[in-house]
Order: sequence, then structure tokens, then C-alpha cells
Amino acid sequence: MENEHITNEPESPHASRRSFLKQSSALAAFALTPPAAVAAVENGLDEKVAVAFEQQPLRVEINGVAQQLSVEPRVTLLDLLREQLHLTGTKKGCDHGQCGACTVHVDGQRVNSCLTLALTTEGAKVTTIEGLANGDKLHPMQEAFIKHDGFQCGYCTPGQIMSAVACIREGHANTPEEVREYMSGNICRCGAYANIVEAIMDVKKKGGQL
Repeated sequence: MENEHITNEPESPHASRRSFLKQSSALAAFALTPPAAVAAVENGLDEKVAVAFEQQPLRVEINGVAQQLSVEPRVTLLDLLREQLHLTGTKKGCDHGQCGACTVHVDGQRVNSCLTLALTTEGAKVTTIEGLANGDKLHPMQEAFIKHDGFQCGYCTPGQIMSAVACIREGHANTPEEVREYMSGNICRCGAYANIVEAIMDVKKKGGQL
């Protein structure tokens, strides 16, 4: 019978890196786990993975419609809107809160939906680009973007419009310079910034209800 040899060779750098990544992923998931699920994992229950990411109830009003949903704790508002509710007007750009393409309103305040956990909107009122128009009648800001050609490829346009509406509501559209400052979180890779500013100033000048 051949002897079995046990070696004490150090773990390779690649194996160490894989172990580190696995542990980091596990810790990140664990941090987002509800307390009840944490207790379940600590007790070593067989269904710990499923329990760790169990869906939670969410009651939220979206574009004037009350919604009763079930979402995982780690799901962002952006993914809830796009993947579960199929409101794809809100765009996923950088997914890091740097481009503004995912801007929506939560209780009247503009937020980056890619950085907002869906569960934090419990009881809130969420408005997306789909909720701005009144039936077939466009919102004044939508009309202004068309009038002033405030878009080219159009990918960033929903987020630009949502931020533009908020910019006026917040009282930050008194001058073109102020508009540029408070719209700086929304990136247009086509470079339609001048037209976007004109559209916002036009709506501001007309004093329409937003």
C-alpha cells in the first residue's frame, strides 16, 4: 500500500485571492441580511441561503398607483422599477450614482435610484419619467426638451428631465449659471448641455406648474 503524503505547502497566491473574494462576497451578502435571517444562518439551518435573501414586503406609490410588492433587501429602486415593474424609462447608466441617468423623484426629491435600496421607499411616493405626462399631454419640461432639442441619443434624457423639474422646484433655476451648477450631476455624453439649459430656463420663465 502506498503511503499518503500530507504536504504543508503554502497556498498559492491565486488560491488565496479566490478565498479572499469568496469571503468578501459572503460578508457583503451577510451585511444586507435581515436580523432574523442572520440568526438562522448562525444556527446553521439548511435553508440559510434562501432565508438570507428572503423577500420583504414593500408598500409604495409609484406614479400615483399604490403597489404592494415583495423584494429582496439588496434590490435597488432602479432594478425594481426596470426588472419587476417594467418601467424602463429610468435608465441604468453608470450604476454608481455618477451619471444621473437613473434619476427619479421620491416624495418630490430627486434621487439616484441606482443608489437607493427599494425597501427604503416604504410608504413613499415615487415618480418616474413615465409619471410626468398627464395622459397624452406632455409635461411642460418634456415639451421644452423637444422644442429646444435638448437631447440627441436620448439615453440620458429621462434623468435630465427629472432633474430639471426638481431643479426648478428647488428654486435653483434663476440663472443659466445656477442651472448648470445644479444640473451638474447629470451627464450628457452627446454634449446637449446648452440646449438643456435653454429648455429649463424656458419652463422657468413661463412659470408653469411643476
